Amino acid sequence: MRMNARHCARLVALAASIGISAFTVQAVGAPFFQDQDKPQDHAQNQDRDYSKTKTYQQGMRDGKDDQAHNRDHSRKRHFMKDDDKKAYEAGYQNGHGNPK
Repeated sequence: MRMNARHCARLVALAASIGISAFTVQAVGAPFFQDQDKPQDHAQNQDRDYSKTKTYQQGMRDGKDDQAHNRDHSRKRHFMKDDDKKAYEAGYQNGHGNPK
């Protein structure tokens, strides 16, 4: 089967138009299909009460101690869970006198 230049050009144009339209649909549709739960999760995390956790209490003690000795976040702690880090920071800020 022999293909002439006109037939080849049509195939290339068809392939390009399909590719461009697929990219356009993906780019335009992406904002509509993003995770809709993120704003709710963010608000839920902001309202979470960490005051009963051990890491919050540790942060509170460290914050009070640093405040008493006029230090600025002297201890560097590493936590495995993000919630533990948030609880520690909330306790530290509250104990150091910087409520968020």
